[in-house]
Amino acid sequence: MKRNFDIKWIQVGVILLTLLTTGCSLFDMELQENYDYEHKTLDPNIGISAKKFLENRSYGTPENPTDTAFKWMRIGLEYAGIDLNELEKADRTFIFLHNDAIKIWDAKAKKVTGGLFFDFPIVTGVDGTGKPLTKPATKWENYSREDVRNYFLYLILQGKYNFADLSITNVKVKTLLPANTVASKGSLLGYLNEGKGFDQEGAMYLKLVNNNDLAPIQINNKTTNRSGGYGVTNGVVHVYGVKGNTTVYPFISLQ
Repeated sequence: MKRNFDIKWIQVGVILLTLLTTGCSLFDMELQENYDYEHKTLDPNIGISAKKFLENRSYGTPENPTDTAFKWMRIGLEYAGIDLNELEKADRTFIFLHNDAIKIWDAKAKKVTGGLFFDFPIVTGVDGTGKPLTKPATKWENYSREDVRNYFLYLILQGKYNFADLSITNVKVKTLLPANTVASKGSLLGYLNEGKGFDQEGAMYLKLVNNNDLAPIQINNKTTNRSGGYGVTNGVVHVYGVKGNTTVYPFISLQ
């Protein structure tokens, strides 16, 4: 009788162990899918310049040949004619765009469903009321070279702004975008921000979402970073492109 009792408990133990092991695997997968934000707190200094960081993670390396998270950003910089040596200059904060910040591609539907290409679609005409008719972009060449250049200039900040330099109150930061820059009407961006598209002072506003040590950095009251605090040799890099909160708007949202 006791033997049967022991066997039953052993069987129960095996079942519980199996469920726990499987459950941990499932839970880990779920967390990985839903949790994109990463605040670098251990050793944020990566010992290379912002330019090298971009290149390593857009072309891939022998150690990580498939790591091309910044591929679409690099392609955009090249199309805009921006010398990558701008990413070597000192005392700057660089906003890097993960591929998801630029284009989220639905392979099943075969169309762009998110990112900058979706939020700033190409204008194909206007209706009878003057409302722009649009379609999502699929490549940087769909935009004017000047608009793309100005957009990337906006993502380079003068001075270093890391987590310790920010609070829950907006800090106004000067970017490389010249004042009074206006976007063309070739994309929906030219119809936003009262038809200017870009912040007219060439300014960006940064703040922490809350006082928690893991609070992400928010740009212009709208977009929060995917990961941040990468200490490059010439400044700091913050990466944007969390699904559902992808596009960096080049003007402050008043909402």
